[in-house]
Amino acid sequence: MGAHGTKKRLAKLEARPEPVEIDLSRTALIIVDMQNAFAGRGEGSGFVGPTINGDLIERVKSLVETARTAAIKVVYLKMMKDPERKSKSLIRTVDDTKIVDELSPFSGDIVIHKTWYSGFRGTSLDRILRESHIEHLIFTGVVTNVCVESTLRDSYFLDYLPILISDATNNAGPSFTQLATEWNVESSFGWVTTTGHVLKALSEK
Repeated sequence: MGAHGTKKRLAKLEARPEPVEIDLSRTALIIVDMQNAFAGRGEGSGFVGPTINGDLIERVKSLVETARTAAIKVVYLKMMKDPERKSKSLIRTVDDTKIVDELSPFSGDIVIHKTWYSGFRGTSLDRILRESHIEHLIFTGVVTNVCVESTLRDSYFLDYLPILISDATNNAGPSFTQLATEWNVESSFGWVTTTGHVLKALSEK
């Protein structure tokens, strides 16, 4: 049993720099900004054009469905409009804020509205995760080198154990920005893995 009376559900996840054992009862899947503005479906256009494509949506969808089956908490982060920072805002309309249809949240999923790059800044995310005794956070979404990395770094500073799924995230800008975030994570903040490894770990339990 875990420290809070919950039965442990341990799974081994292949990752870099080394495999990691996670307790599925204390793990959450974090989906960052998978919304119309970054998929070319709204007025917002991201940093250098749409960063969400069909392949990314399908990978995240498979992760979400498997996480729900494994009774893992699913958390959506949504970038909202911030009138005070118009020059840096990528969100222009309410439609821009909507999660893409293929990944619409289910009842019971957590949806966090944010106006900063990090999902922890000025939100209830930390409180909600702590109330559920979450320890490991598995990160998907966009963009790898901005909102994903910002949220992941803050999670580490708040004593969570972050895992980045390299092929279920997408960067903005040159390809080296994706590689730089992956290097930062595996060398200093947590672990880097793939969709296939996560699906295997979750399905075994």
